[in-house]
Amino acid sequence: MAENSKQYKILLVDDDADILALISTWLKNEDFTVITSSSGEEAIAQVDIVQPDLVITDLFMGGMDGMQLLSEIHQDNPLLPVIMLSGQAQIPDAVRATHLGSAAFLTKPVKKEELIEQARKALRISGDNAVKENVDRRIIYRSKEMAQLVELAKLVAENDVTVFISGATGTGKEVFARVIHDASRRKDHPFIAVNCGAIPEQLLESELFGHEKGAFTGANTRHEGLFQAASGGTIFLDEIGDMPLSLQVKLLRVLQDLQVRPVGSTKSYPIDVRIISATHRNLEEAVKKGEFREDLYYRLKVVPIAIPDLAHRRDDIPVLIEHLLAESAKRTGQKKKRFSPDAMDHLVAASWPGNIRQLMNVVDLCVTLCKTSTIPASLAKTAMQDKPGPMQTLKEAKQAFERNYLISVLRVTSGHVANAAKIAGRNRTEFYKLLNQHNIDPTQFRTGKSPRASDEDN
Repeated sequence: MAENSKQYKILLVDDDADILALISTWLKNEDFTVITSSSGEEAIAQVDIVQPDLVITDLFMGGMDGMQLLSEIHQDNPLLPVIMLSGQAQIPDAVRATHLGSAAFLTKPVKKEELIEQARKALRISGDNAVKENVDRRIIYRSKEMAQLVELAKLVAENDVTVFISGATGTGKEVFARVIHDASRRKDHPFIAVNCGAIPEQLLESELFGHEKGAFTGANTRHEGLFQAASGGTIFLDEIGDMPLSLQVKLLRVLQDLQVRPVGSTKSYPIDVRIISATHRNLEEAVKKGEFREDLYYRLKVVPIAIPDLAHRRDDIPVLIEHLLAESAKRTGQKKKRFSPDAMDHLVAASWPGNIRQLMNVVDLCVTLCKTSTIPASLAKTAMQDKPGPMQTLKEAKQAFERNYLISVLRVTSGHVANAAKIAGRNRTEFYKLLNQHNIDPTQFRTGKSPRASDEDN
């Protein structure tokens, strides 16, 4: 008998009356409350009425099938776990189901023990706190606002549902994405982050989807895109709001078909990745202005996570500061410093337009400049005057663009300097000078250990 299982309601959906009766008996013997439906259409009506904790459905049914049912359920209840059953499914069906947010995909004839185990896991009765501990350890918070987001992160980490993270620059969007990945079943596979706004438009398609040899001038070798490189893991599409409209169409096709077609190829390749996207832009406004596709927006925004500005979660500032001071002491091997009460009050009351990144910079500056164990309010105020993240100078912006462009070209050409120079419209000597100026080693790109296209923005 499953401990505490009486509180859970399971909606069981199958157009085979015998299967309904058999599985219903199994679940009731475990003290679950079971509601049955013989069709997807009937199940949709039942969801709102009975508010189940779990749905178990057959894939192939007359009328609305299991995939359609899963999509319909997650439009209004994105966190409601759904277990899919099928006796005819192929591997692509299983992959598609997991991307749509299925908690498990089981083949018929399903074993009783396996079904009960997956039901308990989906309902988190098992008592396995691995996900919980991972998320709690990585995100520093005290506020109610963040506590709610952390609970949401724990839920979405346990399945492959697509996640959309919004928030101002510096709020920690990539941190959240990494935490979700590291707490998921994909944690032993790659987490690949790409800044969609930092890579030139003409290179972004090749960067994401790859290209075949000869696809364009300088493409002397086949290049595997980031979607394929992230196989089994997670791809984080940062600043998705800056993606050109022409590529938005192609990304939508990838999300629908779970396949990528490299530039210059006539063949598509299946992908198995979890997609997390993020932006600091208001995409609803961008959709209204025609700058972002509405269908892609809703395809990405299955589970939205909106991270508040630091100024709206002031309860977290003292614990974040204590964590940063402890990390600094550990990194430098010095005794941990502390802020005076007046300094702490000043920091908690500050506006923090640069959010957590600005807080990190201020703490680092104070620790570096302070020669005593207690950091005074005067030093904290001085550090705050140098607000991190101001408008870049033209020279700084040019240098940042140049470096990102060079990295992107080297990625596309797999570190082949002559081909990269051709794409850049420079001779080899000039190109090497640029690489030296930006401290970029082209040989790194020949081993598949290339640096990221841009610095972290979260």
